[in-house]
Amino acid sequence: MSKPAERKDSVWSIGEGAPEETEKRDDSQRSTLFVEKPQSGTVSVGGNITFIAKVEAKDLLRKPNVKWFKGKWMDLASKAGKHLQLKESFERHTKIHTFEMHIIQAKENYAGNYRCEVSYKDKFDSCSFDLEVTGKIPIVFVNGDGQDDAGELDFSGLLKRREVKQQEEEPEVDVWELLKNANPSEYEKIAFQYGITDLRGMLKRLKRMRREVKKSAAFAKGLDPAYQVDKGGKVRFMVELADPTVELKWYKNGQEIRPSAKYIFEHKGNQRILFINNCTMTDDARYYVTAGDEKCSTELFVRDPPILVTKGLEDTSTYVGERVELSCEVSEDDANVKWFKNGVELTNDPKSRYRIKVEGKKHTLIIEEAAKNDNATYSVMTTGGQSEAKLSVDLRPLKISLALEDQTVRLGQEIHLKCEISENVEGKWYKNGQLIEASDRVKLYHKGRIHRFIIASAAVDDEAEYMFVPDAYNINIPCKVHVVDPPKLHLDGLGENNTVTVVAGTKLRLEIPITGEPTPKVMWSRGDKMITDSGRIRAETYSDSSCLVIDTAEREDSGPFRITLKNEAGEDTALINIKVVDVPDPPQAPNVTEVGEDWCVMTWEPPANDGGSPILGYFIERKKKQSSRWMRLNFELCKETTFEPKKMIEGVAYEVRVFAVNAIGTSKPSMPSKSFVPLAVTSPPTLLAVDSVTDTSVTMKRRPPEHIGAAGLDGYVVEYCFEGTDEWIVANPELTDKTKFTINGLPTGSKILVRVKAVNAAGESEPRYHPQPILVKEVIEPPKIRLPRHLKQTYTRRVGETVNLVIPFQGRPRAKVSWQKNGSPIDKNQINIRNTENDTIIFIRKAERSHSGEYDMKVEVENLVDKATIDIQIVDRPGPPEVVTIEDVWGENVNLSWKPPKDDGNAAITGYTIQKADKKSMEWFTVIEHYHRTSATINELVIGNEYYFRVFAENMCGLSEDATMTKESALIAKDGKVYKYPIYDDFDFTERPLFTQPLVNTFAVAGYNATLNCSVRGNPKPKITWLKNKVAIMNDPRYRMFGNQGVCTLEIRKPSPFDGGTYTCRAVNELGEAEVDCKLEVKVIYQGVINPGEPIFMAGNKQVSNEYNPLAIPFHSLPLFSH
Repeated sequence: MSKPAERKDSVWSIGEGAPEETEKRDDSQRSTLFVEKPQSGTVSVGGNITFIAKVEAKDLLRKPNVKWFKGKWMDLASKAGKHLQLKESFERHTKIHTFEMHIIQAKENYAGNYRCEVSYKDKFDSCSFDLEVTGKIPIVFVNGDGQDDAGELDFSGLLKRREVKQQEEEPEVDVWELLKNANPSEYEKIAFQYGITDLRGMLKRLKRMRREVKKSAAFAKGLDPAYQVDKGGKVRFMVELADPTVELKWYKNGQEIRPSAKYIFEHKGNQRILFINNCTMTDDARYYVTAGDEKCSTELFVRDPPILVTKGLEDTSTYVGERVELSCEVSEDDANVKWFKNGVELTNDPKSRYRIKVEGKKHTLIIEEAAKNDNATYSVMTTGGQSEAKLSVDLRPLKISLALEDQTVRLGQEIHLKCEISENVEGKWYKNGQLIEASDRVKLYHKGRIHRFIIASAAVDDEAEYMFVPDAYNINIPCKVHVVDPPKLHLDGLGENNTVTVVAGTKLRLEIPITGEPTPKVMWSRGDKMITDSGRIRAETYSDSSCLVIDTAEREDSGPFRITLKNEAGEDTALINIKVVDVPDPPQAPNVTEVGEDWCVMTWEPPANDGGSPILGYFIERKKKQSSRWMRLNFELCKETTFEPKKMIEGVAYEVRVFAVNAIGTSKPSMPSKSFVPLAVTSPPTLLAVDSVTDTSVTMKRRPPEHIGAAGLDGYVVEYCFEGTDEWIVANPELTDKTKFTINGLPTGSKILVRVKAVNAAGESEPRYHPQPILVKEVIEPPKIRLPRHLKQTYTRRVGETVNLVIPFQGRPRAKVSWQKNGSPIDKNQINIRNTENDTIIFIRKAERSHSGEYDMKVEVENLVDKATIDIQIVDRPGPPEVVTIEDVWGENVNLSWKPPKDDGNAAITGYTIQKADKKSMEWFTVIEHYHRTSATINELVIGNEYYFRVFAENMCGLSEDATMTKESALIAKDGKVYKYPIYDDFDFTERPLFTQPLVNTFAVAGYNATLNCSVRGNPKPKITWLKNKVAIMNDPRYRMFGNQGVCTLEIRKPSPFDGGTYTCRAVNELGEAEVDCKLEVKVIYQGVINPGEPIFMAGNKQVSNEYNPLAIPFHSLPLFSH
C-alpha cells in the first residue's frame, strides 16, 4: 500500500471564488472535530490505498456523521463496491472514532481531489486531500451505478443530461480555448462532450493561468498558456532563451523532470524543447520551466477520445409480465453510458424497476416484468454518439373459463360467487359499480386463475349486481344476487295497546320500522278510508320504515289506524290507537275589583274547556299600559281564581292577564283586563292656622301635606261649621291650590270650626281640623318690629357693594311703614324701599359713602306705633397722610413724623405703613407695617446712602391708594472727615415701552375667572391700556386690571362666550408706545340632566377637555350655564 503524501493545493468549483477565499470562508464556519485528518497520497494503477480520519468522542453524546466526497459533488457512500469500501470503528478506552476509506485496484481516473466532512449537531469540520495514480493503462469511462463495477470514482455520473447526436469526424478541437471563451454555464456540457474528468482542477488552473501575465527578461519567447493533447499522443513544449548560457530546468507539478524515454529534451540554438511521449491522464498537470530566477508556466490538458456507439438499440415488442432486455455496444470497455426513457434519465437505483448491466463494451437495460406504462422510446448516449429504440408492451388475450351465475338466497344464508379466467392476473370486485374491499364480513380469494367472493350471512343490502374485472383488461364478468325476507312490523316502541298520545296543534310523525325483502307494500287505513301519500294526514313509506304523518293534530283525529304490509313472501298487519290531547282554552278577561297605592285585587273564571286534562293552576302577568312587555307575577301555579298583584308603581296605568295550565301545557293568554292606576290619597294638610279675622271673614293658612304621592295634588277643600252644629259647609265650591283662603259672609260674633282636606285623583285625604273655635271679630294686633340681630349694631359695607336689608314686622290690621334718613325723608331715586304686609326691604344697588347714616323705621297700626333705628356705614380706603417730615438724622437712624390723613375713608385709621427708597435706585421697600403712631424712628440704614421715605394710611378697607413722600432726603453720613462726592451727570434711564413677555392665546371655561398676563418695561413708567377687539376697556366691573413690577394682568370675571375675542395690551410713555395681543376663546358646558355626569355641549361649542379647564375642576361638578 502506498504511503500518503502531503496535500499541495485544493480545488474550487464552478461559480465559486478563488480557492483562498473559499478556504477562508469555510474556516470561519468550522469547528475542530478531527484529531487526525486524511493525508494526500499516491498509488500505482491496480494498487490499493487507505485514507484514515479520526474523531474524538469525548464531548459527543452520539456517533458523529461522516461523509466522503470526490470533488465537490460525488457522495462516495453510493459508490461502495469492489473498488471502494468504507469502514468505521470505535475504541472505548481512548474514545476515538476511526473512519477508513479503502480504494482497491485503483484506476488512473481515480486521481483527483477528495474531501472528508464530519458533523455533529451545530459543529462541523472538513478536510481535503488529493490522490495521484501513476501507471500506463487505457483510461475509459465507467458507469458507477453498475452492480458488478460499483465503486468507480469518476464524475461522469454527475454530468447534466444532454441530447448528443452521433458525431462525425471533426477537425481537432482545442478544449482549452473552448473553456477560456465559453460561458461558465456551458462548462459541464463541454466536459462531458470532450471527455474531461477533472473539470474542477482544469477550471482551477484556468483561473490561475489568467492571473499570470508577466513579461520575462530571461525568456525571449515563453510557453503558451495551455496545451492540449489526446490520450496516447505526443506533445512539444518550446521556449526561446534570451541568454543561451542560462541553466534551464523543467518541472511538473513542482517536481523536476529528468530525461527518460517519456521525457525527451532537445536544444536548437536559443530554443529549448521538451517532448512528452505517450501522454496519459497523469500528464494532465501544470508545467513550468525555470531560467535562473525566472520561470515560465503552462497547463497541459489530456483528453480522452470520444466513446462511440458501435451497435445500436433495436425496437422490441413484448407482453405484460415478460422480461425485457435492451442492449447496445460501445467502442470502449466500461465506458460511461447514460440511459433515457422518453428523454428522462434512468438511474441504477435499487428501488427502481430498471436495472443496468455492463459487460465490457456491452451495456444492457433490464426490465424484469414489463408493464403497460413501459411503452416508451428508450435511448442510450455516450460522449461520441447515441442510439434509440421503441418498446411496445401489450396484453395477452383473455378467455373466461367459468362465468359468474345469478343467485337467489334467503336472508342469513351464504353468498358464494366464483369465476375462472385464462390468465393468472389480479382483479377487482364491484357491487353496483362500487369497488368492494375485503373485510371481516366479505372474503375475497384468488388462487391461480380462480377468483371467489364469499359473504357468510346475507343481509338485505347485499342484494345487488356484482361484477369481477381482471386487472389491465377491458372486460368484466357480471351476475345478480337476489335476497328475499317475509314482511314484519316492529311495534316494540309503542305504549300499551299500541297507543300513541299527541298534543293538538303539533305535528305527529309516527315511524314504524318494517323489514322484508323485497321491500313490502305498505297500506294505512282509518276505518274504511285508505290514507294516501298527500294531505294533512298522509303516509310516507321508506325502504326500512313507514310513517304516519299528521301535520296539525286535532282532537277529531283520535281513534284507531291500521297498517298492513305485503310482499311475495307474506303479510303482516297491526292496529295503532292515536289519542290527541290539547292545552286548555284561555280564561275570560280578569276583573280588577280593588286598587290600592301599589296593589290591586283581581278575579277570573276558569276556562270553558280544559283540553282533556284537568286544570293544574294559573299564571298571572301584568304590564304597563304604554308598554308591550309582560312580566310574570307568580312562578308557582296559583290554585285559586283570585290574585293580589303587589309592588306596582303608584300613578302608572297597568293591565293584567291570566294563563291556564294543565298537564299538556299552558293556554293562550286571556284578554287583558281594563287598565287601572294604583293611586293613594295624600296625607292631611299641615299647620292649619288662623291668618287674620275681620267682622265678616276668617282667613286660614296651611302647609301642603307631608306625603302627596304619584297622583299629585289637585287642590284643597275648605269646610266650616258653626259651633254647636254638625253640618259642615263647603267654603270653596271649586278646589283652591293656594295656601291661604278667606271664608266670607260670616255673622259677626259667631264662632266657627274649620277643617281642610287635600284632594287628588284618588279622592279626598283625611281632614285637618283647627283645634279651637274661631270668633268672627276683628282683633287689633299692636305693631312690633322684629329687627334682625346683625342690624342692632352698625351695619358696615364697602363702597360699590350691594345693600339689601329685610326687616320683618307684625301688626294688624293694615300696618303703615315709613322711613327717614338722619331725620329727613329718603330720596327714592337713590334708595329703593319695598313694603309688604309682613316685612319691609331697603335696597341699594351700588353703595356710596353718602349712603352712610342713621335710618329710622316706623310702623303704625291705628294709634299704635313701633320704631327702630339702623346705623349704616359705607366705608372706603383712606387718603394719604399729610406732610411727612424728617425730624432728625443721627448715625444709622432717621426720625420721621407726619399728620393723620384728612380723609379717613369713613372708618377709623388702624395703622400706617412706612417705606424707604435709596436715592440711586428709587426702589421702595417696606420697613414698618400696621404702625399706630404718627412718628417713627427708622433704624439700620446703610452708611453713605441717601434715602427718601413715604407713608401709607390704613383702615379696615386696606392701604390708601397713594402715599405721602418726604420732600427732602436723609443722608446717612460717615463719622470723621466728610467726603465730598464728585459731581456726575445723571445717566439717562429713559426707554420707550418694550414687551418682554407677550400675551398667549388662551381657552377659558364659561363661569370661571380667566387671566391674561404679559410683562413690559420702559422709563418713564408706561401707562397700560387694555383693549378688546380694538376698543378700550373702561370702567367695566367684569374686568380687573393689575400691574406689579412690570407684570400686567387682566382678570375677566366669570366670562361668557360673548367675552371671547382679541385682547390687546397697549403701553404708552412719552418716548413711544408698544402693543401685544392674543385670542381668547370661551367654552360653554351644559351639564345634562338626562344622564347625570355626562357633559352636553351647546351648538357651536366643542367638547372641553382638561387642557381648557385651567382650574382642573371635574366637569361633572361645574355649574349650569345657559348663555
